[in-house]
Amino acid sequence: MRFDILTLFPEMIENACRHSIISRAIQNDLISVNAINPRDYTHSKHKKVDDTPYGGGAGMVLMCQPFLDALKGVEREENSEVIMLTPQGERFNQNLAKEFSKKDQLIMICGHYEGFDERIRVLSGAREVSIGDFVLTGGELPALCVLDSTVRFVEGVLGKTESADYDSFEDGLLEYPHYTKPRLYDGLAVPEVLLNGNHAQIAQWRKEQQIIKTKKMRPDLWRDYLQNNNKL
Repeated sequence: MRFDILTLFPEMIENACRHSIISRAIQNDLISVNAINPRDYTHSKHKKVDDTPYGGGAGMVLMCQPFLDALKGVEREENSEVIMLTPQGERFNQNLAKEFSKKDQLIMICGHYEGFDERIRVLSGAREVSIGDFVLTGGELPALCVLDSTVRFVEGVLGKTESADYDSFEDGLLEYPHYTKPRLYDGLAVPEVLLNGNHAQIAQWRKEQQIIKTKKMRPDLWRDYLQNNNKL
């Protein structure tokens, strides 16, 4: 799977991709990540990519030409999608990560400063995506969140195929607690059910813990879970 990321700060993307699962996926030729700087496409001899907003206001607005030309310069796969990281977009979640992982290519456009010229949104045909109801300095961190979450569903990336099956949100519930050695630490012991080798009991305990944690931490998810399972 290909990830092409338009960003004014390619080193942020490149540095993050040198570590952990993303790095291994690149080394194993399961994915490729290409950071593209719109400054390389600007017609300005000073590499300018932003200007003051029409109508006045604070901040600078990203210009159409560098970003749209950079987008045109990306070699497109047939099964690809362009997304724009913006607070106004649809909320990114686990289901969207799964959907993106079925693409051959994901092209992400990272904003900065005060935001995009609206014509970038219109002419790119990008799908707008947000990682939450808050504002960041730029789209690089959201792009990395989307990249990291999506990569987990690319075949062969995770060591065990079931590794993502019990992630939080995978079945509408938060993930169950995990324990490792030692069995006793600072007066807190590993639950006995995890030590008895009875996999049916372990599975039941884990499900119960998912329900307890979701009810407590995310009542909104618990309501959705009940509705989706026709238990209301």
